[in-house]
Amino acid sequence: MIRDLVFNPMLPWVALTVCAALVVAIVGFAAWRGLAGWFWRGIAALAILGYLSGPSLKEEQRDPLTDIVFLIVDESASQNLSDRDAQVAEARAGIEARLRGVPNTEVRVLTVADATDNRGTLLMTALSDALANEPRGRIAGAVLLSDGQVHDVDLAPDFPAPVHLLLTGEPTDWDRRLVMESAPTFGIIGEDVVLRLRVEDQGAVPPAIGATTTILVSIDGGEPMPFTIPVGRSIEVPLELPHGGQNVILFSLPEQDGELTDRNNSAMVTINGVRDRLRVLLVSGEPHNGERTWRNLLKSDPSVDLVHFTILRPPAKQDGVPVTELSLIAFPTRELFMEKIDDFDLIIFDRYKLRGILPASYLDNIARYVEDGGAVLFATGPDFATANSLYRSPLSRVIPVYPTGRVIEEPFRPDLTDMGQRHPVTEGLGGLQVSDETPPWGRWFRQIDLEADGFGEVVMSGVGERPLLVLDRVGEGRVAVLGSDHAWLWTRGVEGGGPQLELLRRLAHWMMKEPELEEEALTATAEGTTLTVTRRTLGDGARSVTIEAPDGSVTEVPMEEVSPGRFIAEFAGGDMGLYRLTEGDQEAVTVLGPAAPREFEETIASAAVLEPVVDAQGGGVFAVSEGLPTVRTVSEGRVAAGRGWIGITPRNAFVTQSTRLTPFIPGWVWLVMIAGLTVYAWLREGRR
Repeated sequence: MIRDLVFNPMLPWVALTVCAALVVAIVGFAAWRGLAGWFWRGIAALAILGYLSGPSLKEEQRDPLTDIVFLIVDESASQNLSDRDAQVAEARAGIEARLRGVPNTEVRVLTVADATDNRGTLLMTALSDALANEPRGRIAGAVLLSDGQVHDVDLAPDFPAPVHLLLTGEPTDWDRRLVMESAPTFGIIGEDVVLRLRVEDQGAVPPAIGATTTILVSIDGGEPMPFTIPVGRSIEVPLELPHGGQNVILFSLPEQDGELTDRNNSAMVTINGVRDRLRVLLVSGEPHNGERTWRNLLKSDPSVDLVHFTILRPPAKQDGVPVTELSLIAFPTRELFMEKIDDFDLIIFDRYKLRGILPASYLDNIARYVEDGGAVLFATGPDFATANSLYRSPLSRVIPVYPTGRVIEEPFRPDLTDMGQRHPVTEGLGGLQVSDETPPWGRWFRQIDLEADGFGEVVMSGVGERPLLVLDRVGEGRVAVLGSDHAWLWTRGVEGGGPQLELLRRLAHWMMKEPELEEEALTATAEGTTLTVTRRTLGDGARSVTIEAPDGSVTEVPMEEVSPGRFIAEFAGGDMGLYRLTEGDQEAVTVLGPAAPREFEETIASAAVLEPVVDAQGGGVFAVSEGLPTVRTVSEGRVAAGRGWIGITPRNAFVTQSTRLTPFIPGWVWLVMIAGLTVYAWLREGRR
């Protein structure tokens, strides 16, 4: 039972203050003038003011509340290194027992694991959440059991009691890690890209550990290449990207004896390989309406270096006009087709025919160029069906069709074949869907009758489903044959036009081996912890992808066909790192998250990060390896840590069960007292 004197005034305190001032003034004046009875009249006035102030006796029935101490236990991945998990279990049991031994104290234990989005250890967030769920008036302290490597110290709350840190780890701990300081997001194929990295040792490094180490470099999961680099110094590593598109580069260090973990011994970067300039040679056999279409397409792409020649007058033509008046330069046939042919990424023969300009040896060299990895596009015209056709040359061994000698002069609408609906060059061309029966584009009016030799892929057809666009791989190179010279009608908008620029752009990029147009490809993208795997293929049948996780586990995931030749599967990844994908003869690698999670960037136990939080509340830092501190109670505002002990602040919180107010003096007593004092003062004044 708690008793207190409280006041419940009948008038506002301001009015009572004014009345008291008047009483003091009047009584003081009477005393100064020596008037009889001034003292007792003043006492009577004070009694009246006392009555008006409403003094009461408050009696409260209170139940005391326990003090709350938070024990925040760091159970992140770094706490499983070495013997820290055993340290944590032993220290948790010991300090919890000592805290519970303090009278009137309640211990709230909270565990903190790794953040799922690789934000690391969010110890301060857990402390803030715990503080928000409890009354501040009951918080007596907090004990953090951690290795000190937290990643949200800037979110530390304004804690109303001492905060202490019990630091796990051993003084002899050491670790080696690989730090990727900078890496470009894209690189030019054929040129070196420079990555900057550093190998650093942390903690109590043994003297036997050398000043150099071996680093292994692997591209797209290939055979690792070893290099010797110094430790503790930033170095630049030049690499040449092997192909366009995504290149996954893995750097790894061998595990050293005694280091805490090898999870931070690797680093992975993804660099997109791009071509600096695409070199294209366009040879037009004669001026015609479609010639400008090819030129405009290639010139509109700033990444294309175009060399364009048009044959204005063949050698057999004799008209008496000097050559200097017909052309600016002589056609450098030997230089282009013998000496520098390998410098070009793509050669286009636009309605070209045999006219004695290119000898058979030059054409044979072009065929060799294709077989060694080059690309040639034949945009044919009526001459392709004659005896002067390029098919009647050494190039026939790389051309996937042969002309029948017939030129079909009738209107037709180009259409996609079943293969064309799957092939990335023509898939969804112009928004065409598989269910569409008639393509929504204009007609052409001439087609060269071609017969496929069974090796190429017919992706577009024309009159009577005859081959119109045929693609083929020859050796390491690629060849395409377009069996009409009327593609320019789409550009001119005849009968509504068509997706001519889109078709020619895709065709040119496929021939130059752009990764996004590969017909057989396995790719994967990562979003959060989910992998989306895409398989493009020209084949039929069900598909499933084999996924090898960083820990070596293998999972078979079925794939769903979302469109002809395109299969997709989603996989919920676990560990972050390098994933290897296999489907049939296609292989790919991708990275889920960083190679080393944030939790393993710093693995040596240290109080440096949390010291500002601990010092601000007067707490202390104690190494678990040196023993657990005892627990004391300290007054608020006093130092809460010392040699071998930590302190918590008792809060003396309570909850009020009942309250009763009784007048300090009954009303009739006030009446008698005021009346008596007034009468007595009057009598004293009357006697005088």
